[in-house]
Amino acid sequence: MTRSFLFVHGSARKQGNTELLARKAAEQLPSDVEQRWIDLADHPLPDFQDLRHDDSHPRARPRPEGDTEALLLEATLAATDIVIASPLYWYSLSATTKRYLDFWDAWLEVPELDFKAEMAKRTLWGVTALADRNEAAADPLVGTLLNTAAFFPMRFGGVLLGNGTRPGHVLNDTEALARAKTFFAQEDVPVAQFPFGTSSYDE
Repeated sequence: MTRSFLFVHGSARKQGNTELLARKAAEQLPSDVEQRWIDLADHPLPDFQDLRHDDSHPRARPRPEGDTEALLLEATLAATDIVIASPLYWYSLSATTKRYLDFWDAWLEVPELDFKAEMAKRTLWGVTALADRNEAAADPLVGTLLNTAAFFPMRFGGVLLGNGTRPGHVLNDTEALARAKTFFAQEDVPVAQFPFGTSSYDE
């Protein structure tokens, strides 16, 4: 299957350090690999509503049509590789990025999608820029993406980290730029596993 990358950008500003780092990594992809970039600031989602246990609504959701949710759903399912490009905001994902992932929960409730099985065929990646020079500050963000991938389970290529505060600063992070050159070239990306063992929850 021909690979197709969806870059989901969730920064609060244009051409920030996370986007710059993601584009540096994307430059290394082969020319026959399709790339699609979606800036969540240009495609805002409404607040997510969890209706699973609301007796006034059926558990099964209709497939979204003709709106931002539908656009993001179709782009997600069309990709073999999904790249979450979110700056580190308060040690985790940006609000717009987290909202996009919240809608994955809604898509699990659309019967005809079989979203869980479909996502298990895909690979999840992350890119983030952080102001803190201690990369451990990004552990909560990395953990969120790892656990999200492990739920389906998807393959997880890890998170490309770069340092930068003001726009453009990440281009001075030579180590991050070096990692970007080979980030998407990983072979045999492993299926994600929860670091705490198996997951068990009530529906």
